[in-house]
Amino acid sequence: MTNDGALPICLACGMQYSGPRADCPVCEDERNYVPAAGQRWTSLEQLRASGYTGRLQQEAPGIIGIGTEPKFAISQRALLVRAASGNVLWDCISYLDDDLVALVKELGGISAIAISHPHYYGAMVEWSRAFDVPIYLHENDAQWIGRSDPAIQLWSGRSKQLAPDLTLLNLGVHFAGGTVLHWRDGAEGKGTLLSGDIVQVTPDPTVVTFMYSFPTWIPERPSVVRTAVELLEPYEFDTIHGAWWNFVVPANAHEVVRKSAKRYLEAVS
Repeated sequence: MTNDGALPICLACGMQYSGPRADCPVCEDERNYVPAAGQRWTSLEQLRASGYTGRLQQEAPGIIGIGTEPKFAISQRALLVRAASGNVLWDCISYLDDDLVALVKELGGISAIAISHPHYYGAMVEWSRAFDVPIYLHENDAQWIGRSDPAIQLWSGRSKQLAPDLTLLNLGVHFAGGTVLHWRDGAEGKGTLLSGDIVQVTPDPTVVTFMYSFPTWIPERPSVVRTAVELLEPYEFDTIHGAWWNFVVPANAHEVVRKSAKRYLEAVS
C-alpha cells in the first residue's frame, strides 16, 4: 500500500497535511477549535504504532460504516455505499492500514470518494491512492484542502451526478461547500440521504437540525436552511445517515426534514 505515513495529522480535527506546520486552519476557524492543550499532531505511522485499528460494521442494507477504534479526532465514521453503479466512500477518516484496505477490497473496493465538508477530509489522499480513485469535493471548500493531489476533482453548482443512482447536492449548510449524497436505491428503493453533519441527525431520530458551528453553538442562517430544504424537496429518501455511529433517521426521513426545518425557522426567526 502506498502512503506517506509520516505526514502530520491534526489531533483535533483529523486533517492530514502535506508537510509540517504550526497551525491547523480548520481548527482555528470558528467551526472547530484549538484544544486548551494547544495544537498537537500525530501521523499515520504513530496511530498504527499506538494500537489504532479500523472498524467495519453494517449499518443498513448496502451501507457499511468504516471507523477507527479507539475513537479519534471528531470521531466520525465514513460510509461505504454499495450502489449498483459501484461502491462509493462517503466522507473519510484519518486512519488506514493494510488490513483495512483488504477488508474494503473484499466488499468490492471503492470506485470514488465524496466528502461532505472539510472536517471529514481526514486522510482522503491516502484512501484515494490505496484504491486509485478520484475524490469529489465542492469547489467552495477548496481553500481548506490540507494535502493537494491530482485525484481531487472540484465540482461546482448545486448538484453533481456521480452515477444514475447517486447525486451530490451542495446545500451550503455548515460550510459553503457543504454537501450531502442522495442514493436513489437506498432503503430498499425508498431512497437514502447521507448527510454527514450538513443535515444534522440528533439523538432523537425524529428530528434533524442545521448548524453553522457545533463547538460554539452558532445556528445556521435561516436563508441557508430555506435554500437547503428547497434543494432537497425533489429527492425522495426514507432514511438519513448522519456522521456518527447510530446517528440514523430510520423512517419517514423526508417528512422529518420538512417538519424539523419548519420548527427550526420558527425558532430562529
